Amino acid sequence: MTFQDQEFLDRDPRIARVLIGSVDLQRRVTELGREVSAEYTSEDPPILVSILKGGVVFLADLIRSMTVAHEIDFMAVSSYTGQNTTGVVKINMDLQASITDRHVLIVEDIVDTGLTLTHLLELLSARKPKSVRVCALLNKVDARRKEVRIDHTGFDIPDEFVIGYGLDYNEHYRNLPFIGVLRG
Repeated sequence: MTFQDQEFLDRDPRIARVLIGSVDLQRRVTELGREVSAEYTSEDPPILVSILKGGVVFLADLIRSMTVAHEIDFMAVSSYTGQNTTGVVKINMDLQASITDRHVLIVEDIVDTGLTLTHLLELLSARKPKSVRVCALLNKVDARRKEVRIDHTGFDIPDEFVIGYGLDYNEHYRNLPFIGVLRG
């Protein structure tokens, strides 16, 4: 844990602990960028689809670690109220670009129940891309209600409510440089 990580902990008693420190987070995101780059060619570049809002911090660091040409686009979906999933996936903002005959990489901050990602995979696959893969920073295996394939995983984590590095609780804590656990 860095000095900056500790400063955030000292300032906010709602943060129970650091689950993944900023140094380990940056190291793994850099590795993921290399893994993703090895799968594609610049002649047939992928379009990375970031799921807003939580995925934007991960996307920004991921693309800085990539060496292959790519495009980015965004979708906004919601299925949570506070700390609980509603079970209903709502598309708040759709892609601007066509993904037909394109390689698509969904860039997700976290996969927990699998319900949102399953819905997105079905929706995007219906648009006839060449391929659809998933890169998720966090994988909450014990929370899974629907099995889903993740092609690139940053970290498997326990079934706890996490914040930081883009993940929020009621729009707070996205700015944390680490993944933390919110105090119950």
